[in-house]
Amino acid sequence: MIRPTLFLAAILLAAPVQAQPAPADVLPLIDAHLHYSHDAWDYLPTADAIAILRKSNLRKVLVSSSSDDGTQKLYEAAPDLIVPELRPYRRRGELSSWVRDDSIITHLEARLAKYRYVGIGEFHLYGADADLPVPKRMVALAKQHKLFLHAHSDAAAVQRLFVHDPDAIVLWAHSGFDRPDAVRDMLKRYPNLWADLAFRSDHASDGRVESEWRKLFEEFPDRFMVGTDTFTPERWHYIEEHAKWSRAWLASLPRPLAEKIAYRNAEALFARTSYKVDR
Repeated sequence: MIRPTLFLAAILLAAPVQAQPAPADVLPLIDAHLHYSHDAWDYLPTADAIAILRKSNLRKVLVSSSSDDGTQKLYEAAPDLIVPELRPYRRRGELSSWVRDDSIITHLEARLAKYRYVGIGEFHLYGADADLPVPKRMVALAKQHKLFLHAHSDAAAVQRLFVHDPDAIVLWAHSGFDRPDAVRDMLKRYPNLWADLAFRSDHASDGRVESEWRKLFEEFPDRFMVGTDTFTPERWHYIEEHAKWSRAWLASLPRPLAEKIAYRNAEALFARTSYKVDR
């Protein structure tokens, strides 16, 4: 995984974070993979986090957090900008244990009763663990509330999610960190599978899209979206740089395709759920 250098981080930390209006020619962008978890709150106050998002000229951002309180802090501060999804984790330490913790379902049910979300995730789930009672019940909750599932998973776990609910809508985090041909096979097999490109630098270099990924984008123009993944607090200071990089490689694609990956696909995904996003 590529992380910003200390030098870049220092520059970004020193940069002002005042919101600025987006120039008319700037490609709209939805970041479909952000976290504002408990270790970020003191490091980066909510007002500063929102300022970074606005300075990056983002149209919307899909946010999940450990705990969900972080997402609610951002949503309360900027409901026009934040699209909330519900992460199963109450804290970071539950990343691997949640699949065998029955109390997670109680937690999800309580939050779903209190707040509005577009999806459940991002959650980490691999292989046969997807057949455990807790993940299966989570899939049922997503179906009940008409939400998508945001899965940081291998192909085997994604396949099992669709076994549990053939009509499920799944956003595959990081495109499964898999090869373009393997991603193609999954997209062909599951019409309700979407893919974010968070933390994937292999699809673009020198401002242009790699040939195999370009073929994949052209074959499935409606199924990809961009994301940053602020899995550590420090990565919040990389959001603006990532938005610029995303706009640079998207500019090498035909404008209609670039717009779909930049924001239209995310908007279409949100519209498939019970959550109504303000335009």
